[in-house]
Amino acid sequence: MKKGLGELERALFAYVGMTQQPVVRTGDLVDALQLTPRSERNLLSRLAQAGWIARVKRGLYLVPQRLPLGGKWSPDEILALTTLMTDARARFQICGPNAFNRYGFDEQIPTRLYVYNDKLSGRTTIGRVELTLIKVAANRLGGTEQVRTREGLRAVYCSRVRTLLDAVYDWSRFNSLPRAYDWIRNDLAERNIKASELVAATLKYGDIGTIRRIGALLEQAGVATRLLRKLAKAAPATKSLIPWIPTLPKRGTVNRRWGVVINSAE
Repeated sequence: MKKGLGELERALFAYVGMTQQPVVRTGDLVDALQLTPRSERNLLSRLAQAGWIARVKRGLYLVPQRLPLGGKWSPDEILALTTLMTDARARFQICGPNAFNRYGFDEQIPTRLYVYNDKLSGRTTIGRVELTLIKVAANRLGGTEQVRTREGLRAVYCSRVRTLLDAVYDWSRFNSLPRAYDWIRNDLAERNIKASELVAATLKYGDIGTIRRIGALLEQAGVATRLLRKLAKAAPATKSLIPWIPTLPKRGTVNRRWGVVINSAE
């Protein structure tokens, strides 16, 4: 047990253990532990700095159900994320590298949690949980699947199809092109997804550049003409060309239908 753990600290952990609620806000302990507001602030700040509890944001903390033995405590990723998003009243979904790993597209395990949401942006840390919060318009949220954790929490991930779409749409943030093209080809070939599902997701959550790149890719893959027509209808003809791989020089064969310069050996 940590040296110097005093009566107030023990009382806090006893209170959380009794209530079975891991979330503590400033003001909760004033009556429960008979503290002054200043004493409460000092107690929570002291424990957060020592690593025994985790500060979510100003005035909001996560506390373990029992005294952490043998070292500092950090909340589970989903608990940290859910607490922050619930406080912000935000809709959210885990995306990018975390979803790439979840569906087996990328073997690298991310050290951060990437999250689309409609309220918060920037980077933050809760305990040892590092979060990258990506604020998007409400109409870009959706296309998800939910998983229940062992603790009974709800983890919301981008679906497999939505993840592939985002790998093309958000390529600059996730450094996911041209890898995403292979992921999509393989999933279509192995029937993990349907071309119609990808087209629907592209039309709902993509932008013009994404529609054009996905259209060129699906045309290469020999997808049904009726599906390509849906994409083409949403991407008006243009003389402005975009690169197939944005990080490479815009030199190569031109796909006029989609306005894409195929600047690779694909």
